[in-house]
Amino acid sequence: MIDQEPGTPRTVVSNRSSSSSNSPGLHHHFNHCLYGISSSSASTPKMASRDEFILTLSCPDRAGIVHAVTGFLAQYNLNIVDSQQFGDPTSKKFFMRVHFAPVDVESKVNLDELRTSFNETAQQMSMDFELSSTARKPRVLIMVSKIGHCLNDLLFRQSTSQLKIEIPLIISNHPDFAPLAATYKIPFHHMPVTAETKADQENKILELVKEQKIDLIVLARYMQVLSPALCSAMSGKIINIHHSFLPSFKGAKPYHQAYDRGVKIIGATAHFVTSDLDEGPIIEQNVVRVDHALSPKELTTEGSNVESNVLATAVKWVTERRVLLNGAKTIVFN
Repeated sequence: MIDQEPGTPRTVVSNRSSSSSNSPGLHHHFNHCLYGISSSSASTPKMASRDEFILTLSCPDRAGIVHAVTGFLAQYNLNIVDSQQFGDPTSKKFFMRVHFAPVDVESKVNLDELRTSFNETAQQMSMDFELSSTARKPRVLIMVSKIGHCLNDLLFRQSTSQLKIEIPLIISNHPDFAPLAATYKIPFHHMPVTAETKADQENKILELVKEQKIDLIVLARYMQVLSPALCSAMSGKIINIHHSFLPSFKGAKPYHQAYDRGVKIIGATAHFVTSDLDEGPIIEQNVVRVDHALSPKELTTEGSNVESNVLATAVKWVTERRVLLNGAKTIVFN
């Protein structure tokens, strides 16, 4: 691991976002127990749940951004739970993620009114921003072909609340995983595709995206290249997973190719999808060490495990609004 260099993401505890000059009347506190506490004692009262929100933004870097954001929150009696920020010296852009909640647990916040009120600040700073409630679970469409380890992993994590998402449907160009979807009581759409039917199939996908109010598409080993039209329609809202051998080991059976070359490290990359195949902004990567004793089948198993973990991590970060696009790269506030 290399030492942290200037220009890397940082968690804000006592810098600009906690400065008294930039956040008048606003104090931070960290409380990790406000989503409801189970107790073995009937006499111990449960703490009330409260509305919590995430604000993410990017804008040209300049003085006063943190002051403007924290001042706005203080004006509405909103308290920062945690805050992260990053100024990119190359792109000259500033990125921020703020998790906040009402000071009074019983207070209710009208999200639409708050969003409208923040627009004035956003316009002054030329901000692109998103403001959302943590109570709303992002709706995720999963697409898969005939390799199911990533799909199976995501379904399990969602069912056990490791991923706080909703999965209203699964789409596949093969029927193989209909029984698995039925186990989780998730509608399964078998949508075969050929070169001749690709445009029609993708139009049906976009209709389902609109109908189901999908926030994110996850390609869990969906082995079809998406058209530029679909990539553009869902820009920044499609995640893909692939082995990190690209471009060294393209095509079928990459782990067999890796075995033939005697690789010592295998890995996986989760990235946003663009019309440039497997070249979208990277969200997460990981590797595991392997050696000469592993067979092609064992290499494939190791690769499947790291692919599942990397994709699940990427989905978690994106749906928790921790990932912001910065040109061809990402800022990840993890």
